[in-house]
Amino acid sequence: MEQTDASFPEIAAFVAVAQTGSFTRAAEHLASNKSNVGKAVQRLEARLGTRLLQRTTRAVRLTEDGETYLEAARAALDGLRDAAQALAARREEPIGRVRLDMPSGFRQLFLPTLSELRKRYPQVTLELSMTDRMSDAVGEGWDLVLRAGELPQDSEMTVRKLCDIRLALYAAPDYLERHAAIAAISDLIDHDAVTFRGFTGRLRPWSLMENGYIKEFAPNPTLVLSDGQALIDSVVAGLGIAQIYDRVARPYVEKGQLVPILPEATVPGPPVHALIPAGHRMPAKTRAVLDYLAERLRA
Repeated sequence: MEQTDASFPEIAAFVAVAQTGSFTRAAEHLASNKSNVGKAVQRLEARLGTRLLQRTTRAVRLTEDGETYLEAARAALDGLRDAAQALAARREEPIGRVRLDMPSGFRQLFLPTLSELRKRYPQVTLELSMTDRMSDAVGEGWDLVLRAGELPQDSEMTVRKLCDIRLALYAAPDYLERHAAIAAISDLIDHDAVTFRGFTGRLRPWSLMENGYIKEFAPNPTLVLSDGQALIDSVVAGLGIAQIYDRVARPYVEKGQLVPILPEATVPGPPVHALIPAGHRMPAKTRAVLDYLAERLRA
């Protein structure tokens, strides 16, 4: 089968000769030599099966086919230059789509603030997933994955710590009005607990500070959930007490929907990390979103 696809150097050589009217000047323009330019044009003509240039001892002129091909070749080269400039701009400016996966419980922490992200970076499109399963950032094509706690042992990931968080107990004002007062950890035994089952299948116990030591406390759950946002919603609805990340609970506390319980029992929680596919320079669009998320978490 005859090969008709011209290479970029061949097209560039032809356009340079057509524009300068000289193989010598074309070679100077391309930082090449006259022989290489001549051979490139000959290969192009052979691929196309037609003569593009009429050569004489005094001048080089376009044939009719050459005029037709020059118009298309110029448009193609201009398109490639525009694409190269656009790609360069995307490397330096936040432009394009960023695919972000984060825990479902982070919803209220970030969604109300996304308008600010939009104002800062109007040319960034965010594709957002909120799930508590351990996503495969590389295999699923995520640009960023936010996770708190256990991280996958994956050499293909770059890990960046965003912030530290704390684990505290919270309940809705309505729940506290309907149940006995809580003055000590021992009082929790008589209360309804909303607990979380992680992606490993393990029911997550509460870690509580008592007399200077961190102890695990296994509450009697009245509701077990594997979705972080559903757990928060259940506590806001007055269904019981839950241990929640302090930064995640903050918007609800500020609105009066949740109340901290036994603040002296609060313990350090796992840090929040961003997982980024390794091996490539981080695009400006991804860095912009990552820096914004870090800013929100540290606020």
